[in-house]
Amino acid sequence: MRVCLGGTFNRFHKGHRLLIDTALKKAGTKGFVFIGISNGSLISDKPKIESFEHRRDQVISFLQSKKQTLPTVVIEAIETVEGPTLTMDFDVIVVSKETKQVAKQINEKRKQKGLSLMQIVVIPLVLAEDDKKISSTRIIQNEIDREGHVL
Repeated sequence: MRVCLGGTFNRFHKGHRLLIDTALKKAGTKGFVFIGISNGSLISDKPKIESFEHRRDQVISFLQSKKQTLPTVVIEAIETVEGPTLTMDFDVIVVSKETKQVAKQINEKRKQKGLSLMQIVVIPLVLAEDDKKISSTRIIQNEIDREGHVL
């Protein structure tokens, strides 16, 4: 199974871990996972973004903490929401509830190019202790920590 996902991965948190864990499970140990980390124009309007290297290293560190055998994983910077999905063959795209529409638009573009449609796997929003979503913005604003504990 060839699986892709993308994100900013700023202030790496519990929601990011669920996104990656879901992709790893879908791919299986013999599969392939592409993790696109937003960069360039995709992040130019976002405040307080950690460096690409730091965000990539956080993803790598999380993957290295896994105790099970992992599929082949490729991590690259992406500068469009589509990343390599319009040029590479993927079976599955893993997204959050908030980005499901983007995945549908990518599938529409794939269809126009004669590529097969990807199965869209949607993870639920991960909630903090206060039942509001965990987000990098809330972490930056010191409302919550990376595990969703209210500060």
